Amino acid sequence: MLPVAGKPCTEHQIARLREAGVTRVILGTSYRAEVFEEYFGDGSRFGVELVCVTERVPLGTGGAIRNVLDALQSGPHDPVLILNGDVLSGHDMAGQVAHHRQQQADVTLHLINVDDPRPFGLVPTDAENRVTAFLEKPQTPEEIVTHQINAGCYVFSRHVIDAIPTGRPVSVERETFPALLARQAPVLGWVEDAYWLDLGNPLAFARGSRDLVTGIAPSPAVTAVGQSLILGSASVDPSARVDGGSCLGDGAFVDEDALVRGSVVMEGAHIAEGAIVIDSIIGRDAFIGPGTSCVEGVVANRAHIGANNEFAPGVRIFPDAVIGDTAVRFSTDRT
Repeated sequence: MLPVAGKPCTEHQIARLREAGVTRVILGTSYRAEVFEEYFGDGSRFGVELVCVTERVPLGTGGAIRNVLDALQSGPHDPVLILNGDVLSGHDMAGQVAHHRQQQADVTLHLINVDDPRPFGLVPTDAENRVTAFLEKPQTPEEIVTHQINAGCYVFSRHVIDAIPTGRPVSVERETFPALLARQAPVLGWVEDAYWLDLGNPLAFARGSRDLVTGIAPSPAVTAVGQSLILGSASVDPSARVDGGSCLGDGAFVDEDALVRGSVVMEGAHIAEGAIVIDSIIGRDAFIGPGTSCVEGVVANRAHIGANNEFAPGVRIFPDAVIGDTAVRFSTDRT
């Protein structure tokens, strides 16, 4: 629900689903489910029918999918498109579904190639793009048998969801998918190296926002692309520079001679005169003092940073923290 280019990540995903021809969306929620329900309602505001199903206890990736079964209206062999909630992707979802239907697959996974696959599980495929294995994160160069990884978008034939066990946590990666391969079920890879980003850490979140603002990442929820996105009553002094895909939330202020580049500045935050904020996240109602520099940093909600601080890249400032005026360079182990 954090705003990425001014919209929750889930809203961007729903917009892309609608673009792909999906008309009914089931939102599997867990932590703070009421926040999603209040914002999205029945989905009509977003052009879809939306149903929320809450996961009361942690069920794993497979158990969470099985948990929404009663809300599905599809037949046993109809495709169900499933997205991980923290991924931005520009791949052809409609094409993936069409390929799944044409090949009469049980599961079709979106796969991408990455330069460094070590943080991910590997998914090798054969010449016909049938998945041959699901491999754990490689620990040595010899274990990197492919650079293809699971990109977090699946098409399941609904009968596969029917077969997921209930009443306990289930992992699709460690249980469901290997079991399908063991009985030689048709599990296919949809290999497409379109835009893809896992929003699992703060700097990736900032990157995703600027990619959406500049149009590198596609989303119908972003109606105009450019060097900056200024929302609501946000105010920028004529002498300040806001560029590089920065997004300013409603009520944010950027004072004279300040520079904000490639950053997310949330609602009510204040960037004072001469401050420099690059590739960073500035939380709601936070204050960045005059002449202070923050690069690749995260300043949480309501933090107050005084004048002339210089933070090393990667700094994290916690909510409500107060740091006075100084000329000292703060490193990441001082916060």
